[in-house]
Amino acid sequence: MRMAVKQKFMMLGAALALAGAASAKDLTVISYGGANKDAQAKAYYAPFQKSTGLKLVSGEYNGEMAKLKAMVDTKSVSWDVLEVESPELVRGCDEGLLERLDYARIGNKADFVPGAAQPCGIGIFVWSTALAYNADKLKTAPAGWKDFWDVKKFPGKRGLRKGAKGTLEIALLADGVAAKDVYPALGTAAGVDRAFKKLDQIKPYLQWWEAGAQPPQYLASGDVVMSSAFNGRIAVARKEGKNLKVVWNGNLYDFDYWSIPKGTPKRDQAYQFIAFASKPENQKVYSQNIAYGPSNKRAIPLLDKSELPDLPTAPQNIKDALKINLEFWADHAESLEQRFNAWAAK
Repeated sequence: MRMAVKQKFMMLGAALALAGAASAKDLTVISYGGANKDAQAKAYYAPFQKSTGLKLVSGEYNGEMAKLKAMVDTKSVSWDVLEVESPELVRGCDEGLLERLDYARIGNKADFVPGAAQPCGIGIFVWSTALAYNADKLKTAPAGWKDFWDVKKFPGKRGLRKGAKGTLEIALLADGVAAKDVYPALGTAAGVDRAFKKLDQIKPYLQWWEAGAQPPQYLASGDVVMSSAFNGRIAVARKEGKNLKVVWNGNLYDFDYWSIPKGTPKRDQAYQFIAFASKPENQKVYSQNIAYGPSNKRAIPLLDKSELPDLPTAPQNIKDALKINLEFWADHAESLEQRFNAWAAK
């Protein structure tokens, strides 16, 4: 009897050892999930497995850098490739939680949209915050942020994201500041005062939003006549039959990035995956499945012209866009968000 038990434990130990050996060959990619992950699975995960024979395990998280820090500090890193938003990219790089990338193993930096190639991350896709409106509710289409402030021509509530980042830039654009001059202006006390003074003009008409799903809901219900919104959310609403439209003039764009957690034992395979996901032919498939722009400029000519109007990196959409400045917000976020919260609470 004891011998049978011993044999069972030996067999279990062997099975666990085999499982460990198998998992050692797996590559774990962590992203934000949802429709984004579904598009990644079609464009990157399945084709990568097929072309390399490596097993890819995909997981989800909500941007918890504390979990990454615990892994790195305890030298028990189980994430091999990680999707991060720009603030977390800067923070993770500064704190030594992410590998500094060797672009010789990924691709030519010149092939990517400006801002995509960062020291610790390469852009996965481009998303935009743009002006959106319900074409069933407005007879005349707004032309840009200046019209957003014109409550006589376009009476009704407006939606803006409740936060300094993105909102202060929009205020200066509405006040006639050229895109190239926005961050130099926000770097001065006078420029910040100017942005808040502009927001004062429209404050009584504002309905704040905090979650990306809210602007299309507010627009469809008629709660607001126009709103800042994430372009991907508007594209989804349009597919659902809602007559929502995007004004690309003055849109603010940013990236989500692939990064490599510091200390992963599978760094070579991580580079292999990131290089694969950065190829234009694979990014084309991603953008065909979700309305985010490819970070590799060479993917744009591969897309059908009918697919371009919803993408932030289409030539006609990016020409008047403002790239969100990572370094500026890394330096000024705390003070500006405090001032914004105090202003919004009044």
